[in-house]
Amino acid sequence: MASSCSMLEFKNKNYTCTFEITIDLIGGKWKPLIIWHLGTKGTQRFNEIKKLLPNITQKMLTQQLRELESDDLISRKVYAEVPPKVEYSLTDLGESLMPILKTMCDWGDDYYTHNSNT
Repeated sequence: MASSCSMLEFKNKNYTCTFEITIDLIGGKWKPLIIWHLGTKGTQRFNEIKKLLPNITQKMLTQQLRELESDDLISRKVYAEVPPKVEYSLTDLGESLMPILKTMCDWGDDYYTHNSNT
C-alpha cells in the first residue's frame, strides 16, 4: 500500500503525508524506547519503566505514557489496591510497531559494528 502524501487532517492536526503521522505518534527520544521495552519485556509498572530509562524524568515519562495511551499504543491498567498499582502494556496497535522497531534495532547493530572501530 502506498503512503498518502497530500494534505491530511487527522486528530485536529494537519499533516503533509502519512509518514508524518507515524513520526508524530512514535517519534522523539522516549516513545520508541518505551514501546520497545514493553514489547520485549512485557507488562511493566511505572517504576520498572523508569529503571529501564534512567535518564528520563518522572514528568517526561508520565507525559510520554499519557500520549502513548491517548494514541492507543499502550494500555494502562489500574488495580484497586492501596497503594494503587498501575501496569502498562502494549495494545495490539502498539504491538504492530515491534517489527518496525526490530528492524531499526538491527540497523543500529549493523551501524555500530561497522563504525565502532573508527
